[in-house]
Amino acid sequence: MLKYKERPQHLVPDGSGYQQEVYEGMSSDEIIEWAVETFGSKLALVTSFQVDGMVILDKAHRIDPNIRVLTVDTGRLPSETHELIDRVRDRYSCEIEVHFPDAEEISSLVTQHGANGFYRSSSIRMLCCEARKVTPLNQALKPFEAWISGLRRSQSVNRADIPKVEIDQAHGGITKLNPLAEWTHDEVWAYINENNVPYNDLYDKGYTSIGCAPCTRPIEPGEDARAGRWWWENGSLPKECGIHLSPAAVKTAIDENTNFTIQE
Repeated sequence: MLKYKERPQHLVPDGSGYQQEVYEGMSSDEIIEWAVETFGSKLALVTSFQVDGMVILDKAHRIDPNIRVLTVDTGRLPSETHELIDRVRDRYSCEIEVHFPDAEEISSLVTQHGANGFYRSSSIRMLCCEARKVTPLNQALKPFEAWISGLRRSQSVNRADIPKVEIDQAHGGITKLNPLAEWTHDEVWAYINENNVPYNDLYDKGYTSIGCAPCTRPIEPGEDARAGRWWWENGSLPKECGIHLSPAAVKTAIDENTNFTIQE
């Protein structure tokens, strides 16, 4: 464990100010502990209850049982995800703050494009993700100064360079923490199994990345771990909903359907 005085106390939005050398030398537990000590009640753990998020939730609960846990219910989640949320509540005796999309915005989206319009157009898919995921999370994060995500570098090429700690310009310049940035798929599952951490039953049915039910399928042997997300798209968009992208990148995707990468 790093001595507290050796840990960075503040972040400033320039490369040298991040003190990335220090962050990169900190373990996932140290990152979470530093965040809890630094931000207190202004820290949110945001999770969609995938295995990466469950590792973080388990670790964070050991460090601070009162850490605030947020999730977005898009209205299209699989029943298995709802069942897992109930198991998490029972296992950790924690309150999970569930945020929903704006009903009028969803009504307008479905009226204009249909319930499953995302299958016809990548731009409509991004609009759906924007309405059901991105906007609700933007609203949910407004009271906070920092949030924890489950991003890992090995999840996809678009995430290969994510830092452990960064300034999140997509959410008003608050601090974003990626404690598992350097973890591998095998390390995640080893932790899950060794600590008997609850996980989504869909993983036992061939799923490797789980989002909304209509936009997620099991993968085939040899496919990328995120190949089951938005599988019908032609590859011109990354396998991202927009939460981890800059607003400008999301707008570009909606307007032009061009390539872009994870915001840093």
